[in-house]
Amino acid sequence: MRGNRIWAWWLAGGAVATSVWVLLPGGVPAGLLYNGIGLACTGAMLLGVLVHRPARPGVWFWFAGGLMLTTVGDGVFDYHRWVLHDEPYPSLADAFYLAAYPMYVIGLVALLGRLRGNGLTGLIDAAVVSTGVGVVFYIFVLHPIAAAEASTRLENWISTTYPAVDVLLFVLLARLLAEPGGRGASIRLLSAGVVVLLAADTAFSLVNLYSEHTYSTPIDAAFLVAYLLWGAAALHPAMAAPMTVAVPDGGRRHARLGAAGICALLAPALLLVPYVGENPVNRRAAAVGSIVLLLLVIARLAEAISREHRHAAELKRVSLADEVTGLANRRRLELALGEALAAGRPQLALVGLNGFKAMNDELGRAAGDRVLAALAGRLAGAAPGALVARTGADEFAVLLSDATAAEARSLAGELITTLTPPVSDGDRELLIGVSIGVAGGAGLDPVELYRQADAAMHASRRSGDPVRWSAALDQGAVDAARLGAELRTALDRGQFQVVYQPIVELPSGRVKAVEALVRWEHPERGLVSPAAFIPVAEDNGLIVELGAWVMRIAVLRLATWQRELGDLAPERVSVNVSPKQLARPGYPATVAAVLTEAGLAADRLTVEVTETAVFEGGPAVTALYELQDMGVRIALDDFGTGHSSLGLLHTVPVHTLKVDKSFVDNITEAGRHAVIAGALIQISDGLGLSAVAEGVETAEQAAALSRLGYRYLQGYHYGRPVADPDFEVVRTVAGYSR
Repeated sequence: MRGNRIWAWWLAGGAVATSVWVLLPGGVPAGLLYNGIGLACTGAMLLGVLVHRPARPGVWFWFAGGLMLTTVGDGVFDYHRWVLHDEPYPSLADAFYLAAYPMYVIGLVALLGRLRGNGLTGLIDAAVVSTGVGVVFYIFVLHPIAAAEASTRLENWISTTYPAVDVLLFVLLARLLAEPGGRGASIRLLSAGVVVLLAADTAFSLVNLYSEHTYSTPIDAAFLVAYLLWGAAALHPAMAAPMTVAVPDGGRRHARLGAAGICALLAPALLLVPYVGENPVNRRAAAVGSIVLLLLVIARLAEAISREHRHAAELKRVSLADEVTGLANRRRLELALGEALAAGRPQLALVGLNGFKAMNDELGRAAGDRVLAALAGRLAGAAPGALVARTGADEFAVLLSDATAAEARSLAGELITTLTPPVSDGDRELLIGVSIGVAGGAGLDPVELYRQADAAMHASRRSGDPVRWSAALDQGAVDAARLGAELRTALDRGQFQVVYQPIVELPSGRVKAVEALVRWEHPERGLVSPAAFIPVAEDNGLIVELGAWVMRIAVLRLATWQRELGDLAPERVSVNVSPKQLARPGYPATVAAVLTEAGLAADRLTVEVTETAVFEGGPAVTALYELQDMGVRIALDDFGTGHSSLGLLHTVPVHTLKVDKSFVDNITEAGRHAVIAGALIQISDGLGLSAVAEGVETAEQAAALSRLGYRYLQGYHYGRPVADPDFEVVRTVAGYSR
């Protein structure tokens, strides 16, 4: 704390030393004290650099060097005065004094180099202040000195050089103080020293003009005050602080404008002063200064207007740009859609990111933003000349202002190719799926065009391929909405039925388990396919209620079979669970309650999930681990059809792999399907998992699967899904029925 106040103690000590010097009678002791104070000020500046270690010490070195030259000049002057007993003007001392000023100028220029702020505005304000003050200096100081008949040319030149150089220092000082970052405590002390130096030099020149003596105690004391202020500036801790440019507040802006305004009026106001107005030279100086100030004020106004225009343009750009990716935002897209529809045949592609939300939740927003930025760059690169916008948390749009349907189809293919590769994020490779919907043509309004592209994108999520809007999509949406309303009625009126398909164990042919499936017997439409109503239930959220109902019925039914049939009853029941069910908080507790109600052991239940349900990770995988901890078995349905099947085996708790029907259809023929089916059973055996081959329809398929090592089969060959299966009817792999 004491170290932070050393500058204040320095000023206090300097004030005492200066007072002692003023009170001392003239002579060598006074001269030695005066020069000693000068040397101490030089040492203080060097000490400040040593203690505070600023990033750019050169500023202070230049000022210290200039002060050292000034002190040497004081010593030379004292030698003339007290040893040689004369007071020559000019003398060798003036050479040292004048040599010090370039160092002060360089120091201020170096200080200005650390600031990057108001630019042209700050320069103009400084120029206004400097011009106004400069005109006053010229009329009242420089011109009288230059016009003095009793002075030699050298004396006039030196007398005018001091205040002239001080004006230059004042210009730099005004530029420095025009910056909000140039108002730190250290800078204020340094600036105060420059102002005092300016006043002392001006007084010195006037004394030399109107007096026969070149020595004045008050003026010399003012020089000491300037040096002491510089020493305090170097000792102040703020001298090492980074000089950041802050936005000036309203008070500072008004003060700066007020100072510039007053200085702008100085030159024209001087024309009203009799002494000035009656002198042709002074009158011309005031007139020229007024013209320069007028031009500077005009430049200041032009700069202000230009800055406001730039600010407005930047605000407009920001308001129409996405903060994360830098792409256009939805508002910008809407404006561009209107322009494109008025001028041509726009094509709009909406790109949805599949799985982004779960990835963002799991890895954090920062990682999500990096992925969005990377994908935005790919989009912009894949569609040069098109408007690329981010329209939602995980949605983008690409607008072709004037294109054909074929060009839009080609663009969709290019986007798939560009966005499919994984995104690198540090040491992670993140895979994000995409859905693309395309719409376009003339005669639409922006809202309708966007709606069509959005409908196509949602259809793409279901199909997995880019989709172009057609009227059939709207009809499908209407049918889906109607079907969704009827689903609600069907649940309330008990129109659903649970059916069971056997899973047979080889070679015994015993029914090892059953899979519970839901059927809808519509009173008017008849039997509605699950392929028709399950996606609708997924979209409108009814799948949660429907799935819970199926789970309860299936578990209660298995408990009843095991009580009534004994050994003939299947050991387990498999129930399909949707991603939305798994994602609901408390789902494992719901399953536990059903098992308790039925009095069924947890290992008698198998939960079947698809690869897409758990690919995104997050709450779904967490729920599966909780189910596993309860004892419930997990089956991965349609295994082998996803793009990361093997990777899921490392992240998802799995007991059973259900090999997709697509690998079974051609199992009796030599080819890739047979090879893959064989590889999958080897993977299952190697990991200690059971494998169930789905879609077995013939005895030949069953035999081929048996030869490959499969022990559990399911399909029409062993029975269709029915509400009341007869477990005594069992088929062998050869198709024999007993």
